[in-house]
Amino acid sequence: MTDIILKEDALLDCTGLLCPLPIAKTTKAIKELESGQVLKVIATDAGSPPDIAAWSRQTGNTLLSSAEEGGKFVFFLRKA
Repeated sequence: MTDIILKEDALLDCTGLLCPLPIAKTTKAIKELESGQVLKVIATDAGSPPDIAAWSRQTGNTLLSSAEEGGKFVFFLRKA
């Protein structure tokens, strides 16, 4: 089995920001992308995983990947 490598078109670092800033900044950043492009979001707020998942469902943007790496949450989102 091979691992799929995700490549982002843009990176948003929300390290140290608390709700609602990671979602607000994600919304702004994804609006600047073309349809189909991928945004990588890094966050430290423990509420980010459920918040990003809910945001993805509500906006129609696809959550490709959600992981925790070294105390940070890393998300890959594809713009609808």
